[in-house]
Order: sequence, then C-alpha cells, then structure tokens
Amino acid sequence: MGRRDLLSIAAFVGISFALAWLVALPLWLGDGLASPVFPVVAVAMMATPAAAALIVVFFIDKPRRKARALGLWPLKPVRRFIEFSALGIFVPIVLVLIALPVGAVLGVYPADFAGFSGFEQLVTEQVRAAGVGALPLTVGALVAIQLVTLPAAAFINLIPALGEELGWRGWLLPKLMPLGAVPAIVISGVIWGLWHSPLILLGYNYPDAPGWLGVAAMVGVCITFGGFFGWLRLRSDSVWPAALAHASFNGAAGAYLLFSMAGERIDTTQATVLGWSGWIVPLVLVIVLVATGRFRRPIVASDVPTTATSRARADSRAPRPAPPSRRLSRRFRPSRHRSATERCSQPRRSSAD
Repeated sequence: MGRRDLLSIAAFVGISFALAWLVALPLWLGDGLASPVFPVVAVAMMATPAAAALIVVFFIDKPRRKARALGLWPLKPVRRFIEFSALGIFVPIVLVLIALPVGAVLGVYPADFAGFSGFEQLVTEQVRAAGVGALPLTVGALVAIQLVTLPAAAFINLIPALGEELGWRGWLLPKLMPLGAVPAIVISGVIWGLWHSPLILLGYNYPDAPGWLGVAAMVGVCITFGGFFGWLRLRSDSVWPAALAHASFNGAAGAYLLFSMAGERIDTTQATVLGWSGWIVPLVLVIVLVATGRFRRPIVASDVPTTATSRARADSRAPRPAPPSRRLSRRFRPSRHRSATERCSQPRRSSAD
C-alpha cells in the first residue's frame, strides 16, 4: 500500500466522518432521538459514506473504471451475482434469529418463544393508543406475517443501505485488502463502527448503556457483520450483494421484539445481534471464511485481455522460439540442379518421337 492509497483512505475517512456529524448536528442542537427530523437525519447520514467514496474516486484516485472501482458494475457472471445476492438477503435474517436462542441459553435474552408475550404486550399498547378495540389477528399470526415478510426488507431498505455499502465495502474494504483479510476486516469494521458515534452517543441502539460502551458495542457489531458483508463484496466482485445484506440486516434486527418476555428489559449490549451474544455465530462464520481462503477475489473476465491491442501486447511479451541456424536451413533446402546420375538416367528423346 503506497502513500497515495493512504492519502485516499485518510481523505475518505475524514470526509465521511465530517459529513456524518454535520448531518446529525440538528439532533444535537435539538431534542436528540426524539426530534421529529430524526428519521430524515438517519437516512441522510447513511448517504455520507457514498458521498465520501465518490469524492475520493472522482477527485483523488481517478481510476479509469470508476463504477468498477466502487463495485457497481459489472453484474456478471449473472449466476454468481444472483447466488451471492440471495445469500445477502437470507443469511443476515438467519443470523439475527439464531442470536435469540443463543442469548436465551446464555441468560442474557429474556425469551418467550411459545407465548410471544412481549410482542403481544407491545401490539396491545399500540392498538389501544390508536383507539382500536382489539387485535385484528392472533398474536401468533402476526408473528408469522412479520417473519414471512422479512426478506422484503432487503429491497425496501436497499437504497439507504447502498449509501453506506458504497463506501465501506464498495470502496474501503478492497483498498485495505493488500494488508490481508483480517486487518482489512478489523480496520474497516472499526471505522464503520466509530462512524455511528453521532447517533450512538445520543442513545441509538443502546439506550441503557453509557455512550462509550454503546460505541464499543457498535464497533463489535460492525467488525463481525462487516466481515460477512465484505466476503459477499469480494467474492461476488460487486457491492450489490453486500448492500442487500445490510438492508436485510437492518430490516430483521428488530425481530427480537417478537420473542421477548413481557415486562422484561433487554440489554442490547449483551443480547440480540447488537450485543456480544449475537456475535458468536457470525464471528465463527467469518473465521471459517478467512481460514479457508474465501476472501480471495475470483478471476473475472475483465482481468483477462480481450481487445486486439491487449492481445497483441500480451503476445509481444511472450518468448519467441529461436530461428533455425543457416546451416540447418541449407541442409534441408531442395537443390535447384540435378545431379549427373539423374541426368544420365533420363531416356534421350529421339527426333522421330
């Protein structure tokens, strides 16, 4: 990694952090997470890594294939793109749901997997606040509907998630890969986690934890799940599967409310995918992917010379066979003159013929 790479990385980090704090400033000057503009601020903040990546790509790095440098294009091989996109949609949902029984076994997640009492209490309070007499469906049916519709969140949340992934996995992670898979995952995860500080320090995701602990926990989430998102990016050679995974993760992260125990407070620094108990399974997955060399980029068609000029250039670099010596070429050259024996062996034609 050269000085120019370090300069572009520093510029990217500085721009993305500065824009994030600038966008979140109205929350700090106002009512924090209770501000009516919070949803708008949160979505706008997700676009700041993409803005930083675009600035660096267009004004500092200036690669010839800018869309390729960001992982936006090409979307092929098509089969590989579809396969990794499907993994991006469904694997985060599985990891989010697996974190709940793991947390329950470890005693940090108060679960009610049979009665859904916590979710029933939450829905009942919302129905009463809306002035509706009773629940339109049974709580079990509502839970089933929530679970079935989770994959749709990957497409609903795709554009905001792409705003982050274009920066973190689209540009930053490949830039760090010369350091090795593990350093690239850890460094990009730490940067990603710290970038959330403007919201985490206001109580986002970790309302019961002090600010420093919330930021530290968010860094843990970003290292763990960022490793899986990064694998999708590198193996598919595209940012889109990682963006789908990020969108799916965001849509499924609140599923812990479906299986919680009524009247119990959930410490998100310990339970759910936001807490340490939820990092165990995805961390094992990332370790296996790293240990088996799955973070190496596949060979793609664009890496092979395809134009006539590039083929000629490649041929010019290939070693040429040595020409045969002049003596050997004379040896095998047919003689232009007939020998005396050949001339005598030919019958003489008479004039009568």
